[in-house]
Amino acid sequence: MNNIFADIPEIFPDNLPDNSKGELFDTLVQTPGFRLERIVSRGHCSPPGFWYDQDENEWVILLKGSAGLRFEDQESILILNPGDYLHIDRQRRHRVEWTAPQQETVWLALPYKNH
Repeated sequence: MNNIFADIPEIFPDNLPDNSKGELFDTLVQTPGFRLERIVSRGHCSPPGFWYDQDENEWVILLKGSAGLRFEDQESILILNPGDYLHIDRQRRHRVEWTAPQQETVWLALPYKNH
């Protein structure tokens, strides 16, 4: 048995690997059709002008912390708090505007392909 909140390292901008972009990803389950990831952020945001444009659909739930998510086709920022979840259609451009800077933000993400 495991716990989704176990083994989360202290993450701060000055002790992150250069390639982490402020987030840590752990694949919890993977099959040919989907993968389940734990994402841990602390003060992370997408780089200026960057938009995720994924080939997979994605269902995501925020378990701890808070975050602001923006879709390219919407003006307002969607604020996520613990328990909030949403579905992101493939190739719907979106970005992380911010995550809580004083605590870890823990997400579960389920990217999957249509078959």
